[in-house]
Amino acid sequence: MTEMRFYGTALPNAEIEPYAGKLIVIEGTDGVGRSTHVALLRTWLESIGYAVLDTGMTRSILAGRGIKNARTGHTLGRLTMQLYYATDLADRLENQMLPALRAGFIVLTDRYIYSAIARAVVRGADPDWVRAMYGIALVPDAVFYLRIKTAEELAARVLASGSGFDYWESGMDMGLGNDYYDSFIAYQKLLLKEFDRMTGEYGFQVIDAGRPVRRVASELRRAISKVIESDKIVESDLHAGAVLGTKEKDAATVKIEEIPKVKTSETGIAKESSKTAP
Repeated sequence: MTEMRFYGTALPNAEIEPYAGKLIVIEGTDGVGRSTHVALLRTWLESIGYAVLDTGMTRSILAGRGIKNARTGHTLGRLTMQLYYATDLADRLENQMLPALRAGFIVLTDRYIYSAIARAVVRGADPDWVRAMYGIALVPDAVFYLRIKTAEELAARVLASGSGFDYWESGMDMGLGNDYYDSFIAYQKLLLKEFDRMTGEYGFQVIDAGRPVRRVASELRRAISKVIESDKIVESDLHAGAVLGTKEKDAATVKIEEIPKVKTSETGIAKESSKTAP
């Protein structure tokens, strides 16, 4: 069981109690392969017997559709964008993630508050204000940051996928370049710098995402195995301690019972007293 810890103030009416599941975050910039690895991890975890919930930004019932609709245009304000993302998180946390964690699920989330913070900060938002807004977030059991070395490598991946550059994920609203490619490179460089800054602050476990998918997936499985097995180790240690304590107690009882009992009687004591009396 894991104690609930939040980065700030928990959601109103949230039941603060230990949970049996694990919250595992897969973070990284655009085009780094997060969704691919979340899908691979879900398949693997379910194959070894774990119940899994996978979630991610903009997937809430309350705000997800609104965010997607707003992103189809180019007029979404920066403050409105951040409030939308915070609402999305609050809804998913209350109605999806916390219930699943209490039920013992492994919750895999494709991005968490860190992407939202990075996007807000590079757009000029006050870092303290943004972090305070996301104080409702539950501290995860592990955060794996899929890091890639250069923005140029990210751009090559986007082009190879055939999906093209997204207006917002290229930072076109920030006026960083004359075209999508130049703007994407400049924007992703800012995000990479912000993620590197947050690595120490939030304890990211950095995974080199520049390698083939199979090698990255293998490293993620090894690392996550340690996270999900940690409770079993603790429970095993507690059980062993309880058994040891019982055995020590039983041994002490045996030693006490082995001590010879001295039979006395009022008559005997009287006789002894009469012998020693003057």
